[in-house]
This record gives sequence, C-alpha cells and structure tokens, in this order.
Amino acid sequence: MTLLSADPAITAVAVEHLCDFAITFQTMQTLSTPLGTRMIAVVERGTVEGPRLRGEFLPGGGDWIMVGADRVARLDVRATMRTHDDELVFVTVTGRAALSDEAIGRLWAGETIGWHEMHARSAPLFETGAERYAWLNSTVAIALNELSLNHVTYRVYSIQ
Repeated sequence: MTLLSADPAITAVAVEHLCDFAITFQTMQTLSTPLGTRMIAVVERGTVEGPRLRGEFLPGGGDWIMVGADRVARLDVRATMRTHDDELVFVTVTGRAALSDEAIGRLWAGETIGWHEMHARSAPLFETGAERYAWLNSTVAIALNELSLNHVTYRVYSIQ
C-alpha cells in the first residue's frame, strides 16, 4: 500500500541550514543498568550559530543517552537556549548513533568521532513563547552529529 503519491512535489524534500550547535559537557556519568549502558551528559555551555538563529545554551540541560545491547545509542536531549537578543527557546532532541567497535574504542580514548565516521542523526525540536521566534514552534529539523565524551556538535537543517 502506498501512503504518498509519486508526485515529485510531494516526494521532494528541501533542506536549509538552520544553525550549528556546539555543546560542552561536564564530566559524563556512565553506569550499567539492566536495559544497557546509561550515559548522562550535563550541559556546561554551548553556542548556537546560524543565519536565522544565534545564541547560547544555558548550563544545566543535558543528554540522557541509553546504549542498548545492539550498541545503538538512543539520544534524549533537553536544554534551554538563550538567543542573541535574550529570548528563551526550549530544545529537545531525539536521535540515534551507531558506532563501529573501532569508533567506540576511539571515543573511550578521548577522540572526537566525526559525522562521517559513524551513523549519528538526530531530530531537534524547538519550543518558545517569543513572538519573533514563533516560526521555530512549527519547524521540523534534522541534524548530523559529531561527538566525544565532553562535547557534541550538530549541523542542523530545517525541512522545508
């Protein structure tokens, strides 16, 4: 059963670079649980740079990562951004990251794993009451991720 027609106007999806996130974490907490390895990364600071969105991440948000037996990391991010003009935006991100054994070894050795060295994709969502950023409330975005144990970067694209 086909849910969408083959009309090129429907199947073509345009993306536009929205911004880049660069986030530094406090010391990551790692613990084993019956469900897998839990990694908790609390935001120390971060920046947001882009053509329509600029600002900083406030301390205290974080990423609650669960790595299952399948070695897939499940991302659960919640953080607050303050825009360059002093508006607050709540950001949530879900996503997946799959790393090879070699990349996992490099990660634990303190290296940064680039987006092209693993499959790491995420979906940021934005929530704000600021009128000038109301357009973010209906924005659907995807991101390519790069990560290490103490920082993560996102290249964020809005879906048109």
